[in-house]
Amino acid sequence: MAVTADLEVIVPPAEAPARSRKAILARRAWDATWPKILAVAIVILAWQVVVWSHWKEEFLIPSPFTVFDRLWVDRADMAASAWVTLERGIQGFIVAVIIGGILGIAVARVPVLRAAIGSMITGLQTMPSVAWVPLAIILFRQGTGTVLFVVVLGAAPSIANGIINGIDNVPPLLLRAGRVLGARGIGAMRHIVIPAALPSVIGGLKQGWSFAWRSLLAAELIAQLPGHLGIGQQLNFAGTRADYIGVFEAMIVILVIGVLVDSLVFGTADRAIRRRYGLIDAAAA
Repeated sequence: MAVTADLEVIVPPAEAPARSRKAILARRAWDATWPKILAVAIVILAWQVVVWSHWKEEFLIPSPFTVFDRLWVDRADMAASAWVTLERGIQGFIVAVIIGGILGIAVARVPVLRAAIGSMITGLQTMPSVAWVPLAIILFRQGTGTVLFVVVLGAAPSIANGIINGIDNVPPLLLRAGRVLGARGIGAMRHIVIPAALPSVIGGLKQGWSFAWRSLLAAELIAQLPGHLGIGQQLNFAGTRADYIGVFEAMIVILVIGVLVDSLVFGTADRAIRRRYGLIDAAAA
């Protein structure tokens, strides 16, 4: 006797996969956000504990909530100053990427150039950013050229070193396989060397931006630049006027910009490249 049973097939709604993706994205966003929120809370608590300890008078180290209140009142002016500084930094960083990219590829591929200036690039990278500011003022006086000069000299060596290290660490097996398939010269550089070196290049760009940002703030603190005040100039003027709340206010803005650029730009690019190269478990990421 044959026994048959009706099998009920349950088809999930069409929107279920979309909801699942949204839940996964929300969970990833929360996993990436809560450690930063916890770190900020710990810093604010430590700051407030220092105020409560009366190690320094409160007019010298104001309460974080006093600074946040002032920052809210001055939000429009601080946002404008931050944007001015960001524009200067982006302009200088673009120039540094072009110069550092050309220099890095040339040094990595031409042995004579490596022998001549390879160590000099590292030497330039170790130079303190503030050391370039007096020379920049002599060469360009007080103007935009001063900022560009300092930012480029601060960032380009790091970018060049990142490219050099990336190209140096390309597996020879990939190059031999590329030659077998006919990839030579520019074709090998485009299809083999650059993709293989990309993780190190992104690391060099990230480090280059950090040097560019420090160099830019050093230039704004020392040089007299035309136009709207940048955030470094706001910091300088607050210190000159003994406006200690303003000093903390500007430093918070500088820190927030640095964290946001690192997380949203370089952090995102780094994770995307590592995931593409199989360096991050797709199921866990």
